[in-house]
Amino acid sequence: MYSWIWRKLPFGLPGKLFGSLVLATATVALLWFVVFPWAEPLLPFDDVQVTQDSGVPGDDGITEPTGLPGEEELPYSTETNNAPPSTPNR
Repeated sequence: MYSWIWRKLPFGLPGKLFGSLVLATATVALLWFVVFPWAEPLLPFDDVQVTQDSGVPGDDGITEPTGLPGEEELPYSTETNNAPPSTPNR
């Protein structure tokens, strides 16, 4: 298809380059100003649901944290950056 368009564009190489640029610009403008605005309401990008409704009156889906920050046990040291050497499995 692209070779057919290239062969049909007139005025030699400069005309073909200019014609290709015009066709590409027209395609981008058509997509940007016509197709994308038409398709935007059909796409679910703005349909965001943060919480789920439990059906209980007064329950807004927000849960309180359990415990104070820092009470959880971390599987690594926060004091040093030196991990103990591991032994290779042979």
